[in-house]
Order: sequence, then structure tokens, then C-alpha cells
Amino acid sequence: MTQRELIEFLTLVEPLKHRLRHAWGADGRQESVAEHSWRLCLAAELLREEFPDTDMNKVIAMGLVHDFGEAITGDIPSFYKTEAHEQEEEKAVESLLAKLPPAVRSRFSNLFAEMKELSTPEAKLWKALDNLEAVLTHNEAPLSSWIELEYTENIRYGEENVAFSPWMQALKAELNADSRKKIVEEKTRKLSLDIRKNEEYNTLITDIGD
Repeated sequence: MTQRELIEFLTLVEPLKHRLRHAWGADGRQESVAEHSWRLCLAAELLREEFPDTDMNKVIAMGLVHDFGEAITGDIPSFYKTEAHEQEEEKAVESLLAKLPPAVRSRFSNLFAEMKELSTPEAKLWKALDNLEAVLTHNEAPLSSWIELEYTENIRYGEENVAFSPWMQALKAELNADSRKKIVEEKTRKLSLDIRKNEEYNTLITDIGD
């Protein structure tokens, strides 16, 4: 790869730094695709000792490239994504990889094929981390950023993709516990507010009556 080829390809995927996802940070700011990919890769790096027989360098590579297509298509939430969207994203990936030198293109194409197949330990771990990073982000975000279906979707999301690993199943259980706690705390807060408003209303009515 020449210096110019590197510059030109990095420019092609630069939109990932500002393509926004259906996810918000703890500060209420909508996150970018690149931010999601970064923390997915960090999680993989942190888990080297838990998965000693897994090629974690490959998992990290998958995390870095898996959303390349969204540099062109933008992010579509998983619960809205159709087969047509998937095909559009695959075509976007193909168009980007076509810009790479043959050796790099072949390596990246093989990564995407492995991710699509989801049969290797590396692909399975990447997919699980991809899902659970999103769940963690939702747990950290203000509940006001959730839409109605996410009250159940956040619990369900990623279940089938952690089945390969007891460690990942336990991580999903921890995240689910956090999701449920967040939902209960918010409902309790709203109920307390409703009770307080009702008490204030009753007091006001009583004062007017007096």
C-alpha cells in the first residue's frame, strides 16, 4: 500500500467518525459508529486472558472493519434493518474494498466472509461483543433516549450470539440485570413524581375549598 492509497482509503471511511448511531452516551450525546467500534475493540483486548485460544488480533480487526459499509449507508438500527438494507450495506463494503490494493482487499474480504459465516470462535466473539457493547451503551444512556420497544429489546438483544460461551452468557446476564434495574428505577421515579403531583393537586383543591 502506498502512502497515497492509505490517505485516500482513510478519507473514504472518515465519515464513520461522524455517522451517528441509534445510541446515546451517558452525557446525552448521540454516539458515532467509530465510537462503538472503538469500545468493541477495547473489550476484545481486555478479554485476551478469558479467551486464550481465540485469535484476539483477528477479533479486533473484525471490530475495526465490521461497520465499513455505514460510511456510505449510515446506521440503521437492528430492529429496523431489513434484508434489503443488509444487501445495500454489503454492496457498500464491496465498493470500499475495491479501492484497496489486492493483498489488503483479499485480507479484508476474507474477514467479512468470516463474519458473515459466524462459524469461527473469532467471528462468534466479535458478534457477541458487537451486540453487548450496544446493550451497555443503552444502559449508560438516559432512559429518555430509549424508544418503547427497547424496554424489551435491550434484554433480548444478543442472546443468541452469546450462546457459544458461558463467560459471554454471564456478561449478558449482568447487563440484563443492569437494564432491569434502570427500568425499575425510572418507573419508580415517575411513580413518585405522579404521587407528589397528585398530593399537590389534592392540597390545592383543599385550599381552594377552604
